[in-house]
Amino acid sequence: MSFIEAVVLGLVQALTEFLPVSSSAHVRVVGELMNPGQDPGAAFTAIIQLGTEAAVLIYFWNDITRIIGKWFKALAGKVPHSDPDVRMGWLVILGSIPIGVLGLLFETQIDHSLRNLYITATMLIVFGLLLGVADRVAPQRKELKELTVRDGILFGLAQALALIPGVSRSGGTITAGLLMGYTRQAAARYAFLLAIPAVFASGLYKAAQEVPVLLTADGRAAAAAAGEPSLLAMVVATVVAFTVGYAVIVWFMRLIENRSYLIFVIYRIVAGLVLLGLLGTGLVDPLGGS
Repeated sequence: MSFIEAVVLGLVQALTEFLPVSSSAHVRVVGELMNPGQDPGAAFTAIIQLGTEAAVLIYFWNDITRIIGKWFKALAGKVPHSDPDVRMGWLVILGSIPIGVLGLLFETQIDHSLRNLYITATMLIVFGLLLGVADRVAPQRKELKELTVRDGILFGLAQALALIPGVSRSGGTITAGLLMGYTRQAAARYAFLLAIPAVFASGLYKAAQEVPVLLTADGRAAAAAAGEPSLLAMVVATVVAFTVGYAVIVWFMRLIENRSYLIFVIYRIVAGLVLLGLLGTGLVDPLGGS
């Protein structure tokens, strides 16, 4: 993977991570288009997501530090467990369990068979339609202070669906939130907070597997021979994803204050149909050469 390709994939990651359009699907497809028959890989995708998630940390820094601080104070008996921030801390932990468990149980499928672009195209369309229905018919009255244990679990299960490229972590979680009656802003805000443990755990887990190998001469040679991303490519893409990602969060949170998700619904459906067309004509390899 060249320097330019790493920059492009970092931009793609940043521009799509927080939008309900599936960043993993876009990184997968763009990587395939730049290098036909070559999938950037699940590990590369997970690692560069650390960049965009670092942007989330900065954007929600005050919320995150307040929640963590009160959560620990509650454990020490200094703050009641009924405090909204303490409850939020517990609900983020609870909602992170499904994706953690399923990610480990189905790691092989996630890294290989589920990256089939026919699955990706189908998920783009199906979950685009679901987002459209939820945005149109759901009451959208509840705020995060009304979040319950049941809703926290359902949010977590929805996030776990993002293990399949094309679903979208934010898209699946926001859709579930809308269907449960939460406002656009509340659903998006919780989706971003809920993603923090999952993305950092996944990215650091993959980095612990990949980086030591790429630091060796044999590992670098093997990656180069197979056309796989180098350590430098991962670092470049991650830095770009972080730099651009923060601006995308700011724009997205302002956008949904007064606009519906219709533009993203249309985009998902069109993108899914275009991808099916590319697959049908043989211009794109559904398995990325694997």
